[in-house]
Amino acid sequence: MRSNTLTPSHRSPNRAAGQTGNRRSRPQILPPALHIPDSAAASVFRAVRLHGPVGRDVIARVTSLSIATVNRQVIALLDAGLLRERADLAVSGAIGRPRVPVEINHEPFVTLGIHIGAKTTSIVATDLFGRTLDTVETPTPLSPAGPALASLAESAGRYLQRWHRRRPLWVGVAIGGTVDGATGHVDHPRLGWRQAPVGPVLADALHLPVSVASHVDAMAGAELLLGMRRFRPSSPTSLYVYARETVGYALVIGGRVHCPASGPGTIATLPAYSELLGGTGQLESTVSDEAVLAAARRLKVVPGGPAGRATTGVTDLVRVARAGNPQAQELLAERARVLGEAVALLRDMLNPDELVVGGQAFTEYPEAMEHVERAFAARSVLSPRDIRVTAFGNRVQEAGAGTVSLGGLYANPLGAMRRAGALDAPLRDVPADESSA
Repeated sequence: MRSNTLTPSHRSPNRAAGQTGNRRSRPQILPPALHIPDSAAASVFRAVRLHGPVGRDVIARVTSLSIATVNRQVIALLDAGLLRERADLAVSGAIGRPRVPVEINHEPFVTLGIHIGAKTTSIVATDLFGRTLDTVETPTPLSPAGPALASLAESAGRYLQRWHRRRPLWVGVAIGGTVDGATGHVDHPRLGWRQAPVGPVLADALHLPVSVASHVDAMAGAELLLGMRRFRPSSPTSLYVYARETVGYALVIGGRVHCPASGPGTIATLPAYSELLGGTGQLESTVSDEAVLAAARRLKVVPGGPAGRATTGVTDLVRVARAGNPQAQELLAERARVLGEAVALLRDMLNPDELVVGGQAFTEYPEAMEHVERAFAARSVLSPRDIRVTAFGNRVQEAGAGTVSLGGLYANPLGAMRRAGALDAPLRDVPADESSA
């Protein structure tokens, strides 16, 4: 379900978040958990999420944990309300509770993902499977960080009130710029934000744990944790390349998104040349949505607005291309060629085992992927390598934000429930890092 407006509600943000007003003395900011965890509780929860409804013997087999360890973790997760038993699916004639399959108890809970883009902010409700339940979009405020974040927090609080029948557990933010995951502060030159307290503002307003991640790291995390592939902790290296209004990349190494303390690296200034698209000789200024639309206006493929401002978007250019306009098709093919060469350059430098591309520059006009692949093959000097397109299509930004909101729960299910205040009483003592009986 998708909507475009925020509906006011008479419920207070504290009640909507399932909190009492003074439960916490300070905001909870947790670094994003963009990795496949290997603790016992996390492994059991992941096995049930991927394979459920499933019996405990199967969980033990796919996790390599002992049946005694699986039993203890399943009981703890049942007590926390994260799993539920399916007695109706029990094997006929079997005796004993361990034979009853379990599955994720997803209906009572929701997490909130927020993707703060240069132009548009998406607010996403996600269930425990990582499925998007609903999304709203709002223009990203162009004001300074203080009032902009206050406005976004108010919008998120109103949106969260829609979900009063579900318990909110976590807030995840995906944003460009340089992110300090430990403090939730962000430097975002494009928005003019310096040390913007993104995490603290949202945690204080919504009374929930908050994690903030670089948007490209978040999208790579979505591929890792929610994508079609079933990665293991020993997964090989993966390179994720993103392009839309901005360009970026992320590395996954051994089941973990590499998140440098100093922030993500940049590929915006990689050399790129296109006489048709123009630009400054650098990748982002050549292939961004803005650059492609500027070229389309110069060629009068799409109309321009007053004082040269655009009144159309890339979707309009795609529509013109699909209607048979050869200049529109050539522009999109040229963008694909430049991107393919840039991906080849990155691949040759880093030589990952797997290569994934995402962002609307790749997914909005899939007809151009053959140009990406052809340019990649011609430019790369290493052995042939397939390019995999993101599993999330044009919804990859939402998937990334949703993944940041779920990462803490996936990494430490019981600890996340405690942090969210979702446990009314202490759980029985089950070591979080227990791996054998």
